[in-house]
Amino acid sequence: MSVLVGYDTRLVVHGMSGSAGSFHAKQMVEYGTKVVAGMTPGKGGFKVPGLEQVPMYDTVAEAVTLAGANTSVIYVPPPAAADSILEAAAAGIDTIIAITEGIPARDMIKVKYVLDRDFPHVVLVGPNCPGVITPGQCKVGIMPGYIHKPGGVGVVSRSGTLTYEVVHQLTALGLGQSTAIGIGGDPVKGTDFIDALMLFAEDPGTSSIFMIGEIGGDSEERAAAFIKEHVKKPVAAFIGGQTAPPGKRMGHAGAIISGGKGAAADKIAALKEAGIAVSPTPAEMGKTLAKVLA
Repeated sequence: MSVLVGYDTRLVVHGMSGSAGSFHAKQMVEYGTKVVAGMTPGKGGFKVPGLEQVPMYDTVAEAVTLAGANTSVIYVPPPAAADSILEAAAAGIDTIIAITEGIPARDMIKVKYVLDRDFPHVVLVGPNCPGVITPGQCKVGIMPGYIHKPGGVGVVSRSGTLTYEVVHQLTALGLGQSTAIGIGGDPVKGTDFIDALMLFAEDPGTSSIFMIGEIGGDSEERAAAFIKEHVKKPVAAFIGGQTAPPGKRMGHAGAIISGGKGAAADKIAALKEAGIAVSPTPAEMGKTLAKVLA
């Protein structure tokens, strides 16, 4: 089983005529993802080198109507990315994965408002995220597919790099993944921890969960409370930014401690209080979950 993406995914790549879009589209095709269309306004009918078999359209609506697309991945530059997300939703796309980094928070506030008001069924992952992969079935994003292994661990993470690290460790330990979801580190985004945890809790193919958070905000504390109340599957976690200097913004736009809230110690305490095993270092993430399962 899987969540969000799988054998049924029919993907349209926004910005496939660009360098990033074409590069990652080729990798997704090689992995086995059903990339059924590319989309760039004014590029309808264009043959992207190396992707000549994938039709290009001017609009997402054409990709849905003519190619049966049901999932979008966004590789559009920041100034146009928000409009690209809303175009996909309006065209009938159910799952939108926004890889683009640097979308203004003001634009994402508008996107969140419109999606909540007009398209509550649409799932948005990102922006500023590595994407979503169901190993052996479908890869949508920029993650290295070869480190993943089919299995039962659901992974959800704010950090792209740490997602790759925990997946690599789990695979080396023989612990495959059901689906890995990179939710991104921006302060205004679509899917958050609780959304992903709900999917994993209900997925019969997910037997355990690893969650990676980081300093800033209160998403991890809220996730800990949700896990304690609603998730019966084994969960382990790691919090990044434990050595960040007070008041220093680290990495992601959302990784900033403000108003005395969002510190690593607070998040770790909340997780432990909920009965979740917390890895002390990035190097021990896989082993931490393995101990829980043992």
